[in-house]
Amino acid sequence: MTADLRKRSFIKLATLSALSASMLAACGKKEEAAPPPAPEAAAPTAATSEPLKAAWIYIGPVGSAGWSFAHDQGRKAMEAEFGDKIKTTFVESVPEGADTERVLRDLVSQGNKLIFGTSFGFMEAMVKVAKDFPDVKFEHATGYKTADNMNVYDSRFYQVTYLAGVAAAHTTKTGTLGFVGSFPIPEVLRNINAFTLGAQSVKPDIKVRVVWANTWFDPPKETEAANSLMNGGADVLLQNTDSTAVLQAAENAGKLAFGWDSDMSAFGGKAHLGSVVVDWSNYYRKTIKSVFDGSWKGNQITRWGVPEDQNQLVSVSGQIPAEAKARIDEIKAKMKDGSFDVFIGPLKDASGKERLAAGVRADDDWMGKIDFFLPGVEGSLPASK
Repeated sequence: MTADLRKRSFIKLATLSALSASMLAACGKKEEAAPPPAPEAAAPTAATSEPLKAAWIYIGPVGSAGWSFAHDQGRKAMEAEFGDKIKTTFVESVPEGADTERVLRDLVSQGNKLIFGTSFGFMEAMVKVAKDFPDVKFEHATGYKTADNMNVYDSRFYQVTYLAGVAAAHTTKTGTLGFVGSFPIPEVLRNINAFTLGAQSVKPDIKVRVVWANTWFDPPKETEAANSLMNGGADVLLQNTDSTAVLQAAENAGKLAFGWDSDMSAFGGKAHLGSVVVDWSNYYRKTIKSVFDGSWKGNQITRWGVPEDQNQLVSVSGQIPAEAKARIDEIKAKMKDGSFDVFIGPLKDASGKERLAAGVRADDDWMGKIDFFLPGVEGSLPASK
C-alpha cells in the first residue's frame, strides 16, 4: 500500500502532500481509507474439498456372484450415488490373519479414512490397526468387537434361511435336506438351525445334514461337500459358502438348491429354488452420509435383516408350490412388523439341554453365542475357528 501511495504522490499536486501523510497514519489505525481489495480476495471460491477415500477388503474374489460380489455391488452403488465426493478402492482375496493387517496398514498409508472389512476373520487385525490409527474409521462385517473408531455391521441371514427352510420342506422328496457349512461360528450355526426350524414348521420330522467345507471360498471343496450330502440322501441343499459350486453340483446331480449372498439364478438352471441375498447398499449409504455430516461415531453394532429389506429370498422358482409361497409371504410380513421371530423358546439342543426358556425371544447376545445344533440337525460340530 505504501508503494501505491508513493506512486500517486508523483502525479498529485504538491499541495496534497499533507493529506497523503494523514492517510498513511489513518491506514496504520485500520480506518476506512484502505485501498480496494486485492484481486486474490476471490481465490477461496476456487478451492475444492478432497473426496472421502474409502476402501473395502474382501475374503474372496469379487467374481459375478456370492459374498464378496454382494459387498462390491454395494461399493459400486456408493460411487454412483456420491460421485466425485468419494473415491473408493478394494482389495479382493485377502487371507485372514497377518495378511489382513498388512493390507489394512497399506490402505491407511494410501490415505483412506474409512475402511470396510467384510469377513469375520478380519476382526482381530482390524481391532489392532484401528488402535494405531485413531483418525481412521473402521467398519467390520459380522464381528462383535468395537472401538472408538470401529463399528460392527451384520446381516440377519437367519431370517431368510428360515424362509428357505419352509420352501425346502415343500419340495424335498427324501425328507432330508443338506447344508454346506463354512466354519462352525455362531453366524453359520444360526443359519443351520434357522433353516432346520423353517423346514420343521412344515414337516416336524425333517432332517438337515451338515458337511463342513472349512473354507469361505473354495469351489472344489464346496462341490465335494455338496456331493457328499447328496450321496447321503439330501435332495435340497443350502450353503454358507461363497461360490456357486453347491448350486451347480445340485444341477449336475438333478437335485435342488438355493443361491447364497447374491442372486445365483443364472448359474443353477433347474436346480435353483431361490437365492438368499443381502443388499449392503443401505448400510453403506447410511455410514458414508454420517461421515459427511459428522455424525459418525464408534462402538456401534448394527444388525439389519428382513424388516430393513437388507435380506430377501429372491428369484423364487415355480417349483415351489403356491401354498409355500403364500406361507413365506405371511411369515415375511410378520418378520417386518416384529410379530414373528425365528428363535423363540422353548428350544432344546440336539442333546436335550434347554437353551431357551418357553416364551423367551432370543436377543443378539444369545444368538452371538450359539454353539450347538438343534434337534433334527445331523453332523459333527468341531471346535470353532
